[in-house]
Amino acid sequence: MASPLVLAVDQGTGSTKALLVDAGGRVVSRAAVPVAESRPGPGWVEQSAEELWQSVRRAVAACVDPAQADRVAGVGFSNQRESLVLWERRTGEPAGPLISWQDQRTAARCRELAATGAAELVRSVSGMPLDPMFSALKARWLLDTYDPDRRRSRAGELCLGTVDSWLLSRFGGEHVVEVGNASRTQLLDLATRDWDQRLLDLFGVPREVLPRVVASSGPFPGVRDLAPLPDGVPVLAVMGDSHAAMFAHGGWRSGVVKATYGTGSSVMAIGGPRYDPGPRHDPGHLPAGPGDVPGLCRSIAWDLGAGPADAVEGNIRATGRTISWLAELFGVGADVLLAEAENAGPAGVHFVPAFGGLGAPWWDPDATPVVTGLTLGTRRAELVAAALEAVAFQVEDVVAAIDQAVGHVSVLMADGGLIRSARLMQLQADVSGRAVARSAEHDLSALGVADAAGLAAELWTLEQLEARHRPAETFQPDIDEAERARRKAAWHAAVHRARK
Repeated sequence: MASPLVLAVDQGTGSTKALLVDAGGRVVSRAAVPVAESRPGPGWVEQSAEELWQSVRRAVAACVDPAQADRVAGVGFSNQRESLVLWERRTGEPAGPLISWQDQRTAARCRELAATGAAELVRSVSGMPLDPMFSALKARWLLDTYDPDRRRSRAGELCLGTVDSWLLSRFGGEHVVEVGNASRTQLLDLATRDWDQRLLDLFGVPREVLPRVVASSGPFPGVRDLAPLPDGVPVLAVMGDSHAAMFAHGGWRSGVVKATYGTGSSVMAIGGPRYDPGPRHDPGHLPAGPGDVPGLCRSIAWDLGAGPADAVEGNIRATGRTISWLAELFGVGADVLLAEAENAGPAGVHFVPAFGGLGAPWWDPDATPVVTGLTLGTRRAELVAAALEAVAFQVEDVVAAIDQAVGHVSVLMADGGLIRSARLMQLQADVSGRAVARSAEHDLSALGVADAAGLAAELWTLEQLEARHRPAETFQPDIDEAERARRKAAWHAAVHRARK
């Protein structure tokens, strides 16, 4: 009998990827389908929820040969986080656009809430800073627009959910959301792992419109209408994309810190001081723990049946998106720009890509993009090199905060599409003063959720995953501490200008 297979689907911001993995953890086949985004107004970023679902169907059809379909023991899904969808419960039709995690339309409302002192409650309960990147204010905007009196929400006629919840709804069954994705909404109490009524009231979200929170191992509905898979193939694992990449790095082990270089970047570590919920009667209580480390969020990485794994994380809005923006601006491919930047010399240019403000560790929605040090001799290659340097500096600012939460970070595990730039990896090592291990596999989010699904299918054990070799290339720092300090000071001066 042919050996079983695991199918992993990673629904990301720019594409949906599918990987078919055999019982030895080897990738048998893969496919990718691009997905579009629209920008109907300044700071607005939307996608079509229906297009996302169809991209999943197309990626699976391209990845899985019909002869392999009956061998698929289970499916894992990873997904972009914080993006939000509102849909009709009866028909499954989207009620409006998917509001992207990149979207900034709620920035003004965010400032209004902060002025009331609500930020303390939000951070103490949800672990998140009050920032428009997260889902809660997106939920309020969607409901204000499509159900302003909340009548249909309270009657159970509408469903609101993150991308995992939306995709799972295509298979029928109960309205559910995976706990790690739920923890990124700003509506979940990390202590109880349930929706918090104070936050629901603050953001105007009826409990009836939200899904039930389940573990990363489910239970989830089996697949339906996902040819060539037979209906009923079990969904065995669901994770947010950054969480899945962390799992692929073996992130349950102490001391592992990873940075994903995608459209934006997530820098994550498991652990840190345990979350202390404090007196539940005191909504203003700020617990001790990783939430008090400047610039970091608390969230739940995953729960595979042994209880939730706590995570500390910093999120950067624009890393790979900065390079793709420059590619659009100059009308060339991103790979052309990266190749030009490989040999560009230092030009004293600093680029702070505060598109829609700055994320971690600053969390400043009012910061504006800044380029300093331009001269008449500055050319395209120097500008792209400055953009790559900005990626490295932003990541290091977050890693420095993680140092405080989990202890000294000596090696940074790197994954994501932008790691193909050797210059970026060397820059990261130089500005960090740390070794950077570049994964040889770019699709770690898909591999991580495949690892988790294979665990549930009993195709391998956690010990076998720890022993599994995933090749990586290591970059070592190549500048001294004085030069590193000089570069960091110049970068932080540019950040200061962006935040004025």
